Amino acid sequence: MDKKFDREKLAEFNGQNGKATYVAKDGKVYDVSESKLWQNGEHMKRHHAGEDLSDVFSAAPHGPEVLERFHKIGTLIEPSTSAPVDPRLPSWLNKLLELFPLLARHPHPMLVHFPIAFMIAVPLFYLLTSLTGNSAFETTAFHCLGIGLLFTPLTIATGFYTWWLNYHSRLSLPIKIKIIGSTLLMLLMLVLFFWRYTVPDIYFAQTALRRVYQLLLLGLLPVVSVIGWYGACLTFPHGKKK
Repeated sequence: MDKKFDREKLAEFNGQNGKATYVAKDGKVYDVSESKLWQNGEHMKRHHAGEDLSDVFSAAPHGPEVLERFHKIGTLIEPSTSAPVDPRLPSWLNKLLELFPLLARHPHPMLVHFPIAFMIAVPLFYLLTSLTGNSAFETTAFHCLGIGLLFTPLTIATGFYTWWLNYHSRLSLPIKIKIIGSTLLMLLMLVLFFWRYTVPDIYFAQTALRRVYQLLLLGLLPVVSVIGWYGACLTFPHGKKK
């Protein structure tokens, strides 16, 4: 039998203290208790069970069809029919997000792949240089470093925007690690790029500084890996279901 829920009743099923985990979308109420992505009534460290999520689906990285995998248990009385207004934001930004909801969550995830990919490519191309002795690989690594350097400031800026807009500037552990890691990565990239630019043969020079340069190059890989890992933890929380 189709149950009727008002907002107060729906809020009781918030996934806390053993309660079921219900969410609403377009007037339909779904039981998502079995989903590992709704542990303890929280989804992606942003959305909470017991709420009408109709307004946020337009900015989600998936469509509403994901809810069809779960059991529809009822109907929400007076579902949301208008876009949400965030009182923290200026009116022009609320209007912009209403027109282009993807701007709420997607600019940073879209850009972050570029510095990650290029900073993984840099040490790999230098490894090819060492294995083959072909200087063309070293030149390619330098070009990748330059392109990554162009994308990184914009990626960091959109990261702070996403953090402020979607996470209310809360300093969780993944955020702290991402801020520290991004700062370290930017410094490494700047040092390596301008060092190579001013000393074009530094990778092949028979000096002690060559070893320092190579160690810094290798340092790109763990730094960018840590940043990517904790970024993924924010978007795709992991862990055992409780």
